[in-house]
Amino acid sequence: MDLVRRVLLAASRSAWLQRHATERFFVKRGVRRFMPGEALDDALKALDALAQQGLAGVLTELGESVSEPAMADAAARDYEDALARVHARGLDCDISVKLTHLGHDIDPERCLERVRSLVTRAAANRRFVWIDMEQHSYVDSTLRAYRQLVAEFQNVGVCLQAYLYRTADDLSSLIGLGGGVRLVKGAYREPPTVAYPRKRDVDDHYLALVDRMLSAEARGAGLRAVFGTHDRRMIEGVQALGAAASIPTDAFEFHMLYGIRTAEQVRLVSEGYRVRVLISYGAQWFPWYMRRLAERPANLLFAARAVFSR
Repeated sequence: MDLVRRVLLAASRSAWLQRHATERFFVKRGVRRFMPGEALDDALKALDALAQQGLAGVLTELGESVSEPAMADAAARDYEDALARVHARGLDCDISVKLTHLGHDIDPERCLERVRSLVTRAAANRRFVWIDMEQHSYVDSTLRAYRQLVAEFQNVGVCLQAYLYRTADDLSSLIGLGGGVRLVKGAYREPPTVAYPRKRDVDDHYLALVDRMLSAEARGAGLRAVFGTHDRRMIEGVQALGAAASIPTDAFEFHMLYGIRTAEQVRLVSEGYRVRVLISYGAQWFPWYMRRLAERPANLLFAARAVFSR
């Protein structure tokens, strides 16, 4: 399975594959397993349906590594529109952004201003903005931007990746700032010099980081602790650590992807846990889709079923 994962992650970076695969009907049909559609309207309809089941949401427009300022400005406007429409519908929904989608590679300071504007708009409606983490080469600049923003706002959080060796130190440096941390395993292809190559080690590191995020220090600092995982062992580990520390089930939350383990999402809500479903939309879905397939071998089966089912 490791070979399959490497192939899929390599495919996620292929411009040739992105151009050709996205034109194929069977590929588009497979991606519907993980996103309701390319348009914001599709995502909002999915949010409405999830709300009926007690599930909140997080919206993210797919896109990364833009090369023109106009593209970054357009992405920022799209998020402004999403925030306005979420508020108009009265939905419990935050947004999640990638810095490279908002122009980080072109002008980091202008990118920061775009994110600051979004955080300001979100704060007016009591919504939260999450900053996604990208490849390891972006960790320092992403955390630098996050530290600047969390010094001004409390409705902003950042994603940390458990497969990176450095993440324990990064988490320790962030806890006292408050804000939010969303912990995931990590979905990019990283060299063994910076990331754990074995799943077992990533899992052990993930649970050690969970313990730190649920510590009395973190709770005292007002950290919004979020655990992004579909792994049943990780979910049970979070639950066990929370119970051992007598932490209420609604004092932290789980983030899970649209279309993956839906029954588990509903079950967690029924047990009193807070759950948000990350809904992706937009035309630039190919790299994201390949990483989703690489995350769990079972995702390949889900996609195949979607392709061949009527």
